Amino acid sequence: MKDFEGQLAFITGGASGAGFGQAKVFGRARAEIVIADVRAEAVEKAVAELREEQIKAHGVVLDIMDRDAYAAAADEVEAVCGRAPTILSNTAGVNSFGPIENTTYDDFDWIIGVNLNGVINGMVTFVPRMIAAGVPGHIVTVSSLGGFMGSALAGPYSAAKAASINLMEGYRQGLEKYGIGVSVVTPANIKSNIAEASKLRPAKYGTSGYVENEDSIASLHSIHQHGLDPEALGQAIKKGIEENALYIIPYPEVREGLEKHFAAIVDSVAPMESDPEGARLRVEALVNWGRDRTRVFSEGKEGA
Repeated sequence: MKDFEGQLAFITGGASGAGFGQAKVFGRARAEIVIADVRAEAVEKAVAELREEQIKAHGVVLDIMDRDAYAAAADEVEAVCGRAPTILSNTAGVNSFGPIENTTYDDFDWIIGVNLNGVINGMVTFVPRMIAAGVPGHIVTVSSLGGFMGSALAGPYSAAKAASINLMEGYRQGLEKYGIGVSVVTPANIKSNIAEASKLRPAKYGTSGYVENEDSIASLHSIHQHGLDPEALGQAIKKGIEENALYIIPYPEVREGLEKHFAAIVDSVAPMESDPEGARLRVEALVNWGRDRTRVFSEGKEGA
């Protein structure tokens, strides 16, 4: 996607932070913007700010964990804008920090519910509509650098972000034939209000094993206040979409850490001489399976 003019972007978490940064960047490139966010007042304010810049914008109040609400939001977009989005940005996210051994079911359900299930709901809701529209499009999911490695202080968050990276890699392979590109953004810290995400935590997920108070929020703000500006991140995302990049990582300081992390993984692989015949048989089996599955699917048959 080289030209944003006339595109329709649906951005979750779009009323602030990384989502609003994209809304402004895409909107200034003459895309039409739909902001989806769980905070009604924030949606209203963000839409008003975009319209002050003569950006065509519409707002939807949406809990991305609510699948029925997501479907209704998609219907609303098509009714108001007359079409399905050509850009889907899964940006909404939350975080909560604490010792992984203290993590409760509620911690897992809320953090994974927003950061992974929210992405899944966006994909299952909009991908069929984007395919049916029959026009080129692009999907971007904002994951996290934390998705590349585990964390003893952000276990559920890192796990959800790891899954979202993997999921986008799969969708990238599956949607190419429809002319729909897929990118995944893995930011480090962003200058945003994610430090206050715990204030949005629904009461039904109220049992936490973490310390969450004004001091803990202030501590997180001390990190995020030096993060990448949301509009700078939005510009990097726009460039990534234009280049159809799979990974978008505009943080030069993380290269060394990623190189060490993935080198340790590669170095853990057994040498070929340890089992050459077994390796040959396993590779052949996978190749044959792939060939058979292609034939089965192309013939419309069901397979195990």
